[in-house]
Amino acid sequence: MEIIPAIDLRAGGVVRLAQGDYARETRYPVEPLELARTYAAAGVRWLHVVDLDGARAGTLENLRTIETLAGTPLQIQAGGGVRDENGVRRLFDAGVARVVVGSVAVSDPGSVEQWLLRHGAERICVALDTKADAQGGWTLPVKGWTESSDGGLDELAARYVRAGARHLLCTDIARDGMLSGPNIDLYLHLRQVVPGISVQASGGVRDVDDLHALRAAGAAAAILGRSLLEGRLTIAEALRC
Repeated sequence: MEIIPAIDLRAGGVVRLAQGDYARETRYPVEPLELARTYAAAGVRWLHVVDLDGARAGTLENLRTIETLAGTPLQIQAGGGVRDENGVRRLFDAGVARVVVGSVAVSDPGSVEQWLLRHGAERICVALDTKADAQGGWTLPVKGWTESSDGGLDELAARYVRAGARHLLCTDIARDGMLSGPNIDLYLHLRQVVPGISVQASGGVRDVDDLHALRAAGAAAAILGRSLLEGRLTIAEALRC
């Protein structure tokens, strides 16, 4: 299981949101480049970068910072604000190794399927961030989790597998930034619905036990944010898992 630290950006700074709520932001007194270099020195291979300003605006707002991060030894996967082919190409031109597509993956799967064909399945990560509904199903909020969509997680994930996608990032929004533990049932469910795809688990990781549980549930990668930023889990501990 790959350990992938996350850096969420607003106005060029490192932040975390609680459950995707822009009004519940915590800003951390560390520069993104300094943090990335720390992770690289510890032996991390991949860094997950989210342009939160871009996710809400629909345009890349922190591209210069992302380009700076891509100058480190880390492989960067980045998203937030990618809505069209131009956004994909701008991130590749900035040095990003893998582009994460979220809202557009829900609203316009046809375009994302074309990007998978054009750029290759290793260079596109489909992000289907989800929230449980009253009936026990999984909905797919979009645009920085500020708007609802009509599609469901199971159907869309299966469609992308048929289209050749290899990387699926799935966040339980209710647990994101809450340090309440990852939703293991969600990842076990995905293991049944879309076997064979590499699932990146995100949201709620607190400690080493959570990482062991995710690995047992079949997660190919774990995205770590607040637990690392607040010292509840060290990067060395995470990598030893």
